[in-house]
Amino acid sequence: MRTVEEHRAAVTALLPSMPAERVPLEQAHGRVLAADLPALVALPGFDNSAMDGYAARAAELARLPARMPVADDIPAGRTDVRPLEPGTVQRIMTGAPLPPGADVVVPVEQTDARTDVVEIRACPAAGTHLRRAGEDISAGTVALAAGTPLGAAQLGLAAAVGHRELPVARRPRVLVLSTGSELVEPGADLLPGQIYESNSALLAAAVADAGGTARRLHFVPDDVDEFLATVRAELATADLLVTSGGVSAGAYEVVKDAFAALGTVEFVKVAMQPGGPQGAGTVDGVPVVTLPGNPVSSFVSFEVFVRPALRRALGHATPDRLRAPADLTEPLRSPAGRRQFLRGRYDGGQVSQVGGPGSHLVAHLARANCLVVVPEDVTELPAGASVDVVLIEGALQ
Repeated sequence: MRTVEEHRAAVTALLPSMPAERVPLEQAHGRVLAADLPALVALPGFDNSAMDGYAARAAELARLPARMPVADDIPAGRTDVRPLEPGTVQRIMTGAPLPPGADVVVPVEQTDARTDVVEIRACPAAGTHLRRAGEDISAGTVALAAGTPLGAAQLGLAAAVGHRELPVARRPRVLVLSTGSELVEPGADLLPGQIYESNSALLAAAVADAGGTARRLHFVPDDVDEFLATVRAELATADLLVTSGGVSAGAYEVVKDAFAALGTVEFVKVAMQPGGPQGAGTVDGVPVVTLPGNPVSSFVSFEVFVRPALRRALGHATPDRLRAPADLTEPLRSPAGRRQFLRGRYDGGQVSQVGGPGSHLVAHLARANCLVVVPEDVTELPAGASVDVVLIEGALQ
């Protein structure tokens, strides 16, 4: 039986790093930077005011109050700023260029706010309320390093230093396939023994959440030859094929029967619950990961094996979900020799189990916001015991 770490390493090794592509700034949210991004300009690009007030020479305001003629008005965006003449001030707005010769901005609240001759009642020290050119970042330095996930703040910086396009890792193209002759399109009439197909919707959303793009392949025949022909016809534009179902030890396991005959996909048992039967390899050179068919098993298997592999291929230095310690609100049992991933609700440092361990309990999965990880050598834990939880997203509130 393979350990969780061994199978995770096997899946990760299948996916190479994604090639780079350039995309417009507005399409880069959630992507990963593929190369260092230099600052094309300094920030700030010029000395400017941090306050609405009056640009002045601090030495001329040693004795207060003082009345000073207002020689000019400088709104933000003005490009023809005149030097500050001795014995004068210039009214200035936040972000406006500082006139040459000024070394302080007196906030408007410390004046009578006039525009012809202003009375200044207090003056801060020289250098106060000024933003110096380049104090945030200098031109030519690295603004964002390769491997940086691009959120709102990072895109704001990229725009501020002059970039309209960004080099990012291309999203992995993932073909998602669910198998089973009992599966029916949601909304159709069900015959006895049929169920609605849900794994492809679950896995496609999980792929998108991990940073990839998913394409679903629906209702592939359970005949081995037809299955192989259909799948191979779709692989040319895929970076990864993820299947669910058809990998257990019983009869009519079409995925296992079809891929095992090729000799390039290895089917194993992993010491975990749910999600014991797994497979990984290649078909026609395209990486393939085969997951079990029960919805909870598929979800947990994707979280443990596929998601980190996709995120590492995208360039994430830390591809794993956040983890946190939590205290159990109730006792639990776990089978010996298998790492257990239980659905849980994490709240304020405590975690309660959601539903039982059954891999078919998808309604309980939808109410969970974490996975409770129980090590292979632990069979019982009392209420109050500390456990490791994996924080997952998309849970119902």
